[in-house]
Amino acid sequence: MATQISSVENCVATQIPSTMRAVVYRGVNDIRVETVPVPSIGPGELLVKVATCGVCGTDLKKIHTGSHSAPRIFGHEMAGTIVAVGQGMARFAVGERVMVFHHIPCRQCYYCRKGTPAQCQLYKQVGVTAGFEPSGGGFAEYIRVMDWVVTGGGVVRIPDGVPFEQAAFVEPVNTVLKGVKLLNLAADDTVLVIGQGPIGLMWAALASQTGARVLTSDLYPERHAVAAKFGLRHPIDAGTENVIERVMAETDGRGADAVVLAVGGTALIRTAMDAARCGGKVMLFAQTQHTEVLIDPAVVCMDEKTLLGSYSSSFDILHEVTDLVFGGYRNGFDLTRLISHRFHIEDAISAIDMASHPKADSMKIMIEPVAGAGAE
Repeated sequence: MATQISSVENCVATQIPSTMRAVVYRGVNDIRVETVPVPSIGPGELLVKVATCGVCGTDLKKIHTGSHSAPRIFGHEMAGTIVAVGQGMARFAVGERVMVFHHIPCRQCYYCRKGTPAQCQLYKQVGVTAGFEPSGGGFAEYIRVMDWVVTGGGVVRIPDGVPFEQAAFVEPVNTVLKGVKLLNLAADDTVLVIGQGPIGLMWAALASQTGARVLTSDLYPERHAVAAKFGLRHPIDAGTENVIERVMAETDGRGADAVVLAVGGTALIRTAMDAARCGGKVMLFAQTQHTEVLIDPAVVCMDEKTLLGSYSSSFDILHEVTDLVFGGYRNGFDLTRLISHRFHIEDAISAIDMASHPKADSMKIMIEPVAGAGAE
């Protein structure tokens, strides 16, 4: 039975089903693969059939901490195909391949004007849903993209020849490049990136594109092997080496000009601060949970070390990001090499469990409603 989609001008030739499979968050550590209604769309909106969606650390935090009310459908690193458009839609058409941001900034408020769009009140509202309270919805077969996300530039066409899986990295690459730019790296800088999971590796790869020398630290040699495919040639085995001593040896005893902590939690903040040179910078990138941490204030005052953070994406650099991701697929920046596991949506609980307990051979985990669709 076809679903009733309000105000639709165009629809694919095959009928859109009335129900779909989705990963529904029901409470702390309680996720279930359920059958839910395909979302209806209104004027100016899009219905997108999801091809692939990456599992992000922020999704995991929401699932494991109960920071959000239930029920919800998470997932925001998504790409797919438009299967229906709402009345008045002239910007996009049925059949176009797109990646979708789940929220956008207003570009006019105080925070947007000051270059901190993630603090914008509009940005904090989610405009993409697969049902229930809007929460991204990428862990489902279909998503509804609201009109203000469409008109605000939150839907990006995928060029021919670029697979959905590569396109799904536009959002995380945006968040990383935003942080790289905040560090204002120079060609003679030495950067230490702590953690070589997918985000840390992207950090290292993009930092190296500035000309800086990048040291990468991780417990797993397998991850350093993946990093080497992206031209990263200065690994530190954190399981067998003293990271701070190695950084000092690489910098004539000064310390790194910039240290990026791309690992969640607070245990390595002291290591990051100690590894930075006097006058250097420490970027916290994965510390998204509120907690108390003891920091020596003299390190900031007398040693003049700067502690800063970066969160979420910036639409001011979107064109640069899409050029990097779409063009990079053909020119050596193939981010699909970060994908270690792909799970059908019916096996999404296993996908989230694997992402929650990373091992040496696990990198980016993808949930794909249709097996193999992400590679198309």
